[in-house]
Amino acid sequence: MAITQAFCTSAKADFLDGEIDLDADTIKIALYTSAATLSAATTAYTTSDEVVGTGYVAGGNTLTGATISTSGTTAFVDFNDTTWATATITARGALIYDSTNANKAIAVLDFGADKTSTAGNFTVQFPTADATNAIIRIA
Repeated sequence: MAITQAFCTSAKADFLDGEIDLDADTIKIALYTSAATLSAATTAYTTSDEVVGTGYVAGGNTLTGATISTSGTTAFVDFNDTTWATATITARGALIYDSTNANKAIAVLDFGADKTSTAGNFTVQFPTADATNAIIRIA
């Protein structure tokens, strides 16, 4: 199994079709174990190999604060960091998806290794929102 960071291929078409609206739809992030297979080919949220543990609810958290910006010829989005409080979980990656639009996959995040919290905060901290580092960007 493998988690490969990617902007999902199906999401690219969904953006062009106007099906995904990052600042109007409910965008969520779900956490996954190292047993998951997620990549650019992922098309929708699934509970298969999703994290199970104290402080985590299937489907993950709703992302807030979507801010769409541009720099030069690149458009990108930033979200507020998201936290699962008092969580006892281990996650290897995450899926950002549009729960308003049939749970369509947007992006896969690879944490690079298992990340664990034990009765503490598990936070996904988004990188600097710019044309080079933002998690979701179109150049």
